[in-house]
Amino acid sequence: MNIRIIVATHKEYAMPSDPMYLPMQVGASLHDSLPYTPDNTGDNISSRNPSFCELTGLYWAWKNLDADVIGLCHYRRHFSLQQKGDKWSRILTGAQADRLFHKTAVILPKKRNYFIETGYSQYAHAHHEQDLIVTRSILERHYPAYVSAFDLTLKRTAGHRFNMFIMKRDLLDQYCTWLFDVLFRLEQELDISSYSDNDKRVFGFVAERLLDVWIETNQISYCEIPVLHMESQHWLKKGTSFLLRKFRT
Repeated sequence: MNIRIIVATHKEYAMPSDPMYLPMQVGASLHDSLPYTPDNTGDNISSRNPSFCELTGLYWAWKNLDADVIGLCHYRRHFSLQQKGDKWSRILTGAQADRLFHKTAVILPKKRNYFIETGYSQYAHAHHEQDLIVTRSILERHYPAYVSAFDLTLKRTAGHRFNMFIMKRDLLDQYCTWLFDVLFRLEQELDISSYSDNDKRVFGFVAERLLDVWIETNQISYCEIPVLHMESQHWLKKGTSFLLRKFRT
């Protein structure tokens, strides 16, 4: 089975040695070249990287990569089945992924839990609630079958994040066809001219919430495996910022 996982990055960084991985420079049309596959060849949306984040790499893989299974991870985040040992030796290998795909069609990261926040309130506190309001309106008008799952998943305190997944090609085609249609419509309808540089990454942020919507609406079975963070997570700083955002609104 030919499995390729792109590793989205905007800078030089240590990369997995397993040939399953394809290091990819996202936003390559906007920056100096790195020694990785650029996302600005063939059919691409590389120039939209400031607002689409790693999704410019996903779009490139969808349109240009020939593989039975395609996935996305980040230079600082990788899938892992092992809990002990050196981090670089614990990254999911091609052989491990191949065995998993004899039992499943989709691999997702373990859910991220916000505990005291729903997916909706966490997003509204961290970004702009309008992003979700307009997204829901688009689903109502163009994909009404997805509205129920949109509401349900955003009422939960946990969800799959990071836009990380590994999927068989036929499912990836279905997911990306739907996802990018929704996001391109959102791009046309949402005014982000006054957003901060971070909040202008809106289409990447919204896509993180749409993955579960697509999975649940289409009743896609999947398995979950842990995400390995290659750098310190600074949980105290993140937790403090999280609480400040919550109680200032």
